[in-house]
Amino acid sequence: MADALKIGVAGLGTVGASLVHLLAEHGAQLAKKTGRIPTVTAVSARDKTRDRGFDVSAMTWYTDAVDMAANADVDVFVELIGGDSGPAEDSVRAALGRGIPVVTANKALLAKHGVELAELAEKNSVALNYEAAVAGGIPIVKTMRENLSGNAVSRVYGILNGTCNYILTRMEADGISFEECLADAQRLGYAEADPTFDIEGNDTAHKLAILTSLAFGTKISDDTIYMEGITSITTADIQAADELGFRIKLLGVAQKTDTGIEQRVHPTMVPKSSAIARIDGVLNAVAVDGDFVGEVVLVGPGAGGNATASAVVADIADIARGEKTPVLGVPASDLLDYTRARMRTHEGGYYIRLSVYDRPGHFAQIASSMGDKGISLESIVQRRESPRTEANGDEPQPVILITHETTEQAVKEALEDILSKGVVADKPQMIRIEKLQ
Repeated sequence: MADALKIGVAGLGTVGASLVHLLAEHGAQLAKKTGRIPTVTAVSARDKTRDRGFDVSAMTWYTDAVDMAANADVDVFVELIGGDSGPAEDSVRAALGRGIPVVTANKALLAKHGVELAELAEKNSVALNYEAAVAGGIPIVKTMRENLSGNAVSRVYGILNGTCNYILTRMEADGISFEECLADAQRLGYAEADPTFDIEGNDTAHKLAILTSLAFGTKISDDTIYMEGITSITTADIQAADELGFRIKLLGVAQKTDTGIEQRVHPTMVPKSSAIARIDGVLNAVAVDGDFVGEVVLVGPGAGGNATASAVVADIADIARGEKTPVLGVPASDLLDYTRARMRTHEGGYYIRLSVYDRPGHFAQIASSMGDKGISLESIVQRRESPRTEANGDEPQPVILITHETTEQAVKEALEDILSKGVVADKPQMIRIEKLQ
């Protein structure tokens, strides 16, 4: 008979409860695949009386996750608390410090302390697995750590936040505002009561920092990521993108250049023909460009209790089999220092939306500002919202510019110059256009 694999679970929220249910339902199947019977023997959470749909009486209960990590008789410690410090960090350090393998779904913890934790895990010859920390149920970490190890990666990018993708999808499909979509996402449970972490790009940035390390063998550097959320996206932008043959997605992009590595999170116009453009709703997608394999795209649920628990169990199964790989793809001692790439020309160009006072000479001033910064325009489209009359002749009208490839600095300086001339009513909108297959 197979030996038991004793598991301690810290955090019994949505993912923790789903994990316990999954192990109970598929424990026998996992035992056949791994040679060990996965058994939750210890748990830690704030409220013991809460009904989670399973009986905790046979499990050792800990009110303190750090205490459980330091003292419980377990073979695997699973951290599902969340947060980049406090009990999450302390419990993971305690478990690794005593030679207990750790599985975590905590991207914030890894983005901030991943290199230190990798060093601690490798020092004590134990696994630190984190498939669920990036893109939920998509097996991107294992794919990059192991399956693509024979490739030199030049770029990794993707839709890494289901909340933002749901909002952008609904804005396009139903023609409703960002604010309406956000309220609906909160009602359906796709967005938190305080959605700032998602909609401003922080969540995507944490995941991108981890993917960047895996892709390029560098130390995690989440504080060097250019970050821009989706709060400025309007229905006018969505409609313009559609008419121009694009869709708007919040992308995390990490790319290797001859001067270093570029990391950025921002709304992006992607061609409708690209694989990433067809990812809708709360789904996530990650694309990796390898020199031998070409582009690999993985798609699946990026969050949710069951999908995340599935990824956690995959990590547990690897530990049960005795599999252990370097935490960040290469030994922590071999990780390179992160070098931020110098600004370069953006090949896809930029979409710019201006609200221009309809007065003689204003178009000339806009063109002059662009030309002074060396920006070549591919197209200019004026979208008068109502017929011009004597009464409304001076009202601001939307004007859309599409640039040829240029630098972001040049675009920003040109827009600042346009603002200073008083020819526009509002802050200009700028969205990068990405060349994708």
